[in-house]
Amino acid sequence: MAELTQWAFPESLQPDPNKLDFDLEAALDSAVMVRAEIPDGAFTASVLGTERIGNGIVIREDGLILTIGYLVTEAESIWLTTNQGKAVPAHVVAFDFVTGFGLIQALDKLHSPAIRRGSASQINPSSEVIVLGHGGREHALKARVIAKREFAGYWEYLLEEALFTTPAHPQWGGSGLIAADGSLVGIGSLLVQEKVGENNVQGNMFVPVDAIEPILEDLLSQGRADRPSRPWLGVYFVESDGRMAVGGLAKGGPGEQAGLRPGDIISAVAGARVENLSDILRKVWRLGDAGVMVPITIERRGAPVRIDITSADRGDFLKRPRLH
Repeated sequence: MAELTQWAFPESLQPDPNKLDFDLEAALDSAVMVRAEIPDGAFTASVLGTERIGNGIVIREDGLILTIGYLVTEAESIWLTTNQGKAVPAHVVAFDFVTGFGLIQALDKLHSPAIRRGSASQINPSSEVIVLGHGGREHALKARVIAKREFAGYWEYLLEEALFTTPAHPQWGGSGLIAADGSLVGIGSLLVQEKVGENNVQGNMFVPVDAIEPILEDLLSQGRADRPSRPWLGVYFVESDGRMAVGGLAKGGPGEQAGLRPGDIISAVAGARVENLSDILRKVWRLGDAGVMVPITIERRGAPVRIDITSADRGDFLKRPRLH
């Protein structure tokens, strides 16, 4: 693991504890490294890999950790490393497709402090924040929020409001977004390109921590949120000449089984024309729960074709978390 920690942000980009109104050291120590191993035959192995490394943030004194779900989806083995170098095994408690969050439980004492959860409502564009991952102050980055807006992901994912920051943290997955009062307000999900004035800049997208509050107890007690599963098509969408097209298909997923092909242009859902990715997703989800028939109109070689897709519960395609 040495190669993951032998780097540092320049001093000028690191947060200065003397200029903060909270205990920076405690906040830094709430971040742990997450290393997950996924079996070769897992559904997500070909897309996300079989060895995933990122961050997690301790949110409870008993070692409950909040991270981004793709790090631990279908994980067979998880190890956590603290800033003091202690390595502890862990298991997946839950991952939630709607928010994108994952929960991990340490199986031994971490001796890492739990951070207080705040709210993204206290964050505005131009707010100064800190992005932190495992590794102490050298791996903590002063940043600012540049946008709060909707985010639609090509893998059938939609956030009504996400947080976007710059500059970019190079180890964004599961990193913590810390507000001026020292509270956790977001969990790192992606590296993105954002428009700031006339310039394109690299930044990170964060899932607001507010989204975990209504479902936390369900995830802990049931391993999933107490809501119906959304219909999943198994389609990876891509924009093509201002329109939405099929960029790829999950192997054995509903879209592939129904006969969709890469390159098909999505023109309508249930007879209603679509404008963009978020519009497609909302129209699909309004039809009902997982299992509902989704009539899609596509354009293939210039001709309209209707394809009826029997949607599925995405979770049925994944290996379940294994308790130790």
